[in-house]
Amino acid sequence: MQQEVEALLALQKDDLKIREIESQIRSLDPQLAEFDRKKEQAAAALSRAQTAVQAEEKKQRELQSRLSQHKTMQERNLHQLEDVKRLREATAATAQVEATRRLMAEDESEIAILGRRINEMNAVVSTSKQAIATLEQEQQAARPEIEAQRAELQSQLDEAMRDRQGRAVSVSRPMLSKYDRIRGKRSQALYPLRGGSCGNCDTAVPLQRRNMMTASGQIEICEACGVLLYAEG
Repeated sequence: MQQEVEALLALQKDDLKIREIESQIRSLDPQLAEFDRKKEQAAAALSRAQTAVQAEEKKQRELQSRLSQHKTMQERNLHQLEDVKRLREATAATAQVEATRRLMAEDESEIAILGRRINEMNAVVSTSKQAIATLEQEQQAARPEIEAQRAELQSQLDEAMRDRQGRAVSVSRPMLSKYDRIRGKRSQALYPLRGGSCGNCDTAVPLQRRNMMTASGQIEICEACGVLLYAEG
C-alpha cells in the first residue's frame, strides 16, 4: 500500500508541474492577443481614414463636375448678354450671369474647403500607416520571442504529460479514478496527515482510522474536505 502512496505522490508532483507549465503558457496568450488587438485597431483606424478620404474625394469630383457645368452655362449666358439688343432682355441676361457667378463662387468655396479637409484626412491616413509600420516593427522582435517561449513550454508540457502517463500505470485504477476526480476540483488531491488532522483542512481524523492508516499505509478520504489522506512513514 505504501508503494501506491509513493506512486500517487510522484503522480501528483507531475500534475503540479503540468499545471505550472500550463499556467505559464496561458500567461503568454494575453500578450499575443494584445499584439493582435493593437494591430486590428490600427488597421481599423486606417480603413476608416481611407474610407473617409474616398467619400470626400467623391464629393470633390461631384463639385468639380458641377462647377464645370456652371462654367459652361456662364459662357452661354455671356454670349447671350453680348447678343441682346433690348433693355429688358439685357436686364434678364445680366441677372442670369450674376446668378451663375454666385453658383460658381459657392462651388469654388466648397471645393476649397473640401480640399483642405481631404489634405487633413490624408495626413491622418499617413499617420495611421506609420503607426501600423511602427507596430509591425515592434512586434517583429517581440512576437517571435514569445512564440519561441511558448513552443519551448509546449515541449516541456508534452514531456511532462508523457512522464505522467508512465507513472499513472503504477496506481490502481480505482485509486487513480478517485485521485483524478478530486484533482479536477482542486490543485492538489493528496495530503499527509498532520499530527492527528487532515493536512488540507485541519479536521481531526479519528484515532482508529489514523492507526489503521499508519499500520497498513492505507489511503483514506477526508470526511470534511474530500481530499485523499495518507500517513507519512
